[in-house]
Amino acid sequence: MTAAPTAHEIEAIARELGFHFDPADVTAFRNLLSPFQAGTALLDALPDDLPPVRHARTPGVRPEPEQNPLGAWYVKTRIEGARAGPLAGRTVAIKDNVLVAGVPMMNGTTLLEGYVPPVDATIVTRILDAGGTITGKAVCESWCFSAGSHTSDTGPVRNPRDPARSAGGSSSGSAALVAAGEVDLAIGGDQGGSIRVPASFCGVVGMKPTHGLVPYTGIVSIEPSIDHAGPITANVADNARLLEVIAGPDGLDPRQAQARVEPYREGLERGAEGLRIGVLREGFGQPGAEPDVEAAVRAAATRFESLGAKVEEVSLPLHRSAAALLLPIHQAFAALVFQSDGCALGQEGLQVPSLVDRLRGWRERPDALPDLVKLLLIGMELLRRRHGFRYWAKATNARRRVRAAYDALLQQVDLLVLPTTPMRALPLPAPDAPREVGLAASFLPAANTGVFDFTHHPALSIPCGTREGLPIGMMLVGRHWEEATLYRAAQAFEATCTT
Repeated sequence: MTAAPTAHEIEAIARELGFHFDPADVTAFRNLLSPFQAGTALLDALPDDLPPVRHARTPGVRPEPEQNPLGAWYVKTRIEGARAGPLAGRTVAIKDNVLVAGVPMMNGTTLLEGYVPPVDATIVTRILDAGGTITGKAVCESWCFSAGSHTSDTGPVRNPRDPARSAGGSSSGSAALVAAGEVDLAIGGDQGGSIRVPASFCGVVGMKPTHGLVPYTGIVSIEPSIDHAGPITANVADNARLLEVIAGPDGLDPRQAQARVEPYREGLERGAEGLRIGVLREGFGQPGAEPDVEAAVRAAATRFESLGAKVEEVSLPLHRSAAALLLPIHQAFAALVFQSDGCALGQEGLQVPSLVDRLRGWRERPDALPDLVKLLLIGMELLRRRHGFRYWAKATNARRRVRAAYDALLQQVDLLVLPTTPMRALPLPAPDAPREVGLAASFLPAANTGVFDFTHHPALSIPCGTREGLPIGMMLVGRHWEEATLYRAAQAFEATCTT
């Protein structure tokens, strides 16, 4: 607002807000706004106060199709970290909603293509400080808003187990690259299942940590109360190793007030003996569920008994309906990303002004938004016009009750077991498939995962079998901050698959 507002601008804004201004009112308010103009000029003169970039890098290149058969890489680069550390010698792919200074990003949409961040996300700095080598940015779904891998503007990400199938989303490229052996480790993000769904479809290990355990600083947000970042790896031990590196407060992310970090690898060899494991009845029989998937997960849960755990079926009827609470929460996503330019107003986390400038550019090409986002924006605007934010308020209150119900169940058992996705990897929708087919492929896989984003419980997807060459994922859910228990159980189970 460095230029003085015109009378026409004041008149138009007043009319839009329902004010009845005469010409004298317009002139008066135009003059009264001069201090605001001076304030924005002062802010323009200030630096952005971004953390320094500590590790040298090149911007990298877009790989040619023959170098990218899965469509999983957005940019390939090589950023060498420290010479020593827990990730020394390990290669890492970074989901393309995570800022890596000097390396282009697009968050799955041409509306951001060409944006080059000036700063590293906290987790990027931590990976490099720990000796990791970042080898590129992994494709993610458009605006990270799909549990399928067919919505990125770069094209579909293909499942390494069957290129005609979905890799899952929205961390599609991250899971595909780990499963294909192109990288050792990857970073994903999860607001409804976006780490665990692709881990399940691709047959790798994916952890959605307790909300706030991993700093979200420097990552494009969907909605602060459901934003999670976490590791995707080929095995449990590497997952625990990467979480140790990226977890803990950074002093910038306001989500982290209660974060509690543990040495996750220390308990890996304790085995499952003595653990109380609850098989969640309502996690089965979801829409689109495949009998082979459910049978494999039940058999895997039973296998814990031979490891000394006590396994019993438990029930929480609201699990089937709780995911509906994500719908009004998405009203906040629509407001955050598409009205507030990605700024979580009222929170003091690190802001990147150049990213804010780019995020507001969607208004110039709204037709470039994918159908899933268009559906969200129309639905959420309809909700706002009819009811304001009433249902967001009700959902926010209901989350406490839902969270308490899972907390109570997790006092009876140490962890819950259920299918990560009700089905194996779905076929990729054809380019000319009906709109309804693409939307279903984006929603159905997340039937079991979404609820744990707003209850904030840690949830880990591990492979528990295959059917016709396609992986089946089992999800372990634990108490807040008890990722170590999930890793302990997962490591014991994984050992039975390799011996």
